[in-house]
This record gives sequence, C-alpha cells and structure tokens, in this order.
Amino acid sequence: MTPRRTIIIDMLLLFAVTVLAVLTGWVLIRVEAPQWVLFASLSGLTLVAMGSVIARLLTRPDHLKALQSHLILEVAVDSLAYFRQGLTADSAQAVCRIAIGRTEAAAVAITDCDRILGFAGLGEDHHTVGGPILTQATRDALDRNEHRILDSKEDIGCSERGCMLRAAIVVPLEMRGVPVGTLKFYYTTRRLLNETQVAMAEGLATLLSTQLELSELDMQTELATRMELKALQAQINPHFLFNTINTIAMLIRTEPDSARGLLREFARFYRRTLESGDQLIPLEQEIDYVRSYLAFEKARFGERVSVGENLHPGVADVHVPAFIVQPIVENAIQHGMRPEGVLHIDITAQFVDDERLELCVIDDGVGISEQDLPRIMEPGFGKGLGIALKNVDDRLKGYFGPGSGLEVMSTRGSGTNVCMTIFPGAGHDTNGGSDAA
Repeated sequence: MTPRRTIIIDMLLLFAVTVLAVLTGWVLIRVEAPQWVLFASLSGLTLVAMGSVIARLLTRPDHLKALQSHLILEVAVDSLAYFRQGLTADSAQAVCRIAIGRTEAAAVAITDCDRILGFAGLGEDHHTVGGPILTQATRDALDRNEHRILDSKEDIGCSERGCMLRAAIVVPLEMRGVPVGTLKFYYTTRRLLNETQVAMAEGLATLLSTQLELSELDMQTELATRMELKALQAQINPHFLFNTINTIAMLIRTEPDSARGLLREFARFYRRTLESGDQLIPLEQEIDYVRSYLAFEKARFGERVSVGENLHPGVADVHVPAFIVQPIVENAIQHGMRPEGVLHIDITAQFVDDERLELCVIDDGVGISEQDLPRIMEPGFGKGLGIALKNVDDRLKGYFGPGSGLEVMSTRGSGTNVCMTIFPGAGHDTNGGSDAA
C-alpha cells in the first residue's frame, strides 16, 4: 500500500467517525437526552476515532520497519565499542546484555563455531557461558551459513526441565562471507516467531558481522604497523651495530676507560631499542633515547656532528609514540652528512597553539633533490629512508588522528627539515587509554 493511499484511508476513517459523532450528538439533542449521556457518547466516539487512527499508525508496515531499524541501529551503536575488539567472551556477553534490553527476546546468546560465548536473559542460570554448543540447529546454521527457526523446546536442546525457552531464531555471524559464530534470539512462545523478529535478528547479525570485520581490519592494521616498526628496527640496527662495535674496538686501544663506558651505554641503549613497543612515552624519554644514540655517533664522527636542542617549556611531558625521533636523527646523519665539514642538527619542540605540538629535526646537510622529494615517503626509498619516515608518519596519524603526521621539506645542498605535527589531546595508547599534555 502506498503512503498516499494510507493517508487517504486514515483521513476517510477520521471523517467517518467525526460525522458519526455529529449525527449521534444531533440525535441525542433532538430526543432531549441528559447532558451526561451526550457528553459520554461524544467522548466515547472521539476516543474511538483517535484510537483507530493511532492503531493504524502503529500497525503500518512502514512504521514497524522504521521501529525495527531504529532498534537494530541502537543495539549496533551500543555494541560497536565491544565487537570492534573482536569476537571474545567479554565482547559477546556485553552485546548480549545490550540486545536483551532492546528486543522482545526472552534471552539472547552469541556463540563462536564451538562454544557459547555470551548469554543473557531467561535461563541464564543454566545456559552456561563457555560450554559447548548443544543445539543441532546452531551447528546447521554454521554449516550451511543460513538462519534457522526453532519452534519447540526439543529443537532448542536444553536439558533443564524447568526451562521456559520454547522457541528461537539462530542467525550466523560472518567474516568475509564465512560463518564465525551465531546470534540467537530465544522466546517463551512460538507465537513470537514472526517475520518481524526474523528480520530484526538477521539485520542485527549483519551489522554485528560488519563490526567483526572492522575489528579484524583494525587488528591487521595494528599488526602491520608493529611489523613495520620491527622492520625499521631491523633495518637500522645492523649497520649501526657494526659501526658502533668498530668504534668501541678502536677505543679499546687508545681510550680503554671510554670504551668500557661506551660498551655499558651501548648495552643499555640496545636493550631499550629491542624492548621499544608501540606505547606512548613522555617526549623527554624519547629525547633521552636520542641522546644515548648520539653518544655513539659522536664517538664515531667526533666533532663532525653537532646537535642542539630547543625544547619549549611544557613539551617534555607530552606523550608520543616510542622510537619516532631517533630514526629521523639517524637518517639525518646517514643521508645528510657531507664528505667534509660539520653536520649541524637541531631538535626543536614547541606548542604552535593550545592543541598542536610541532616537533622538528632540522639539519644543514646535503639535502634532497627536487625530483626525489615527492618519493621520500615511499617505503624502501633511499636505502631504507622511506620505511623510517613512512612508519613514523603512519603511527602519528594512528595515534593522533587527522591533521597529525610528518612533513619533509628539503633543498638540495642546503639541508632537510622533518617536522612532526602532534595533537596531544587526541593521543591514545594501545590499551585504549588516553594521554594528554
């Protein structure tokens, strides 16, 4: 039925009841009925008219669909934070709690392919979370990747004699088209097994499946970032390791005390390098890590490397991802040093405004050509230069959101400026916490 026809029918119904009320009132007046009879009759007809229109509004297919969609979206929105963590016992139980409060189901359950991950509602005392799947229909839904309707206690398979659950809808949860679990709505009577409830279960299962796919994408992105970080460490460490060992070996003959001190510092530095995760640390700690690194480079190059720091008040406590400044400084030394002369490097950090921190590594080295500069963020460009810059850029954007990241400016023969933009208030650690300046 079209919306226009529905409106016309509603108007005709209201008009008919109104005419009937007027005629009834005229008749009662003509026969000189008591005033209370006239009032009661007119009030009753008015209530009938209003009730008829409201009943039609509530039973319209489009109204039911809108209400159903609203409930599905509410459950999906409330469960987003949980299912983005993946299909786990904790996330499944939380989603079951949310769904039971928003639907007509007597109980809600979520399983993976082998066991019950979450259960909420009637029968919660004996439908054990963590136990194996007992219902054959659930296994059929997983095997055939299609919903199943259970209209008897026997189909449900509950062995508890007093269990009040008499019907259920089982809908698969998918990831990339492959069933990974089920969403189950239980009812106390088969009369509630109608198209509306089936459509709601399927719609909610579709949205939850989408959230699971997003959680997998998040995990893959995080894994890729961690692998890039490990690749960055593996790419930087070998040549730095060999150069530092050679430097220490030379100092053993000429300056044994310095060599011993440098060797202890090297062990501490290298341990920190290997243990560096992708957590947030205070900027002061990251700069201290850079200072340790520079101790070895200065031992190797002597006065040919000069480093200055200009850290404005308040920036030391800002939390940043670990291992973001040292790779940039190492790139400056490795790729920017001239055959002769001193390479000057300045590390600056300042708040541009109340929300934005600018952290820059500036050198006066050989610079980057105009042709190469657009490719500088490509992984692997410049014998590993690209992977370091791209990794730092990706992690900054991942932690601090839009507007954050890394920008490289350079002129051949004049030097390079690598500048990082950080929004401290948007920072978050890998455990979901937040860090602000």
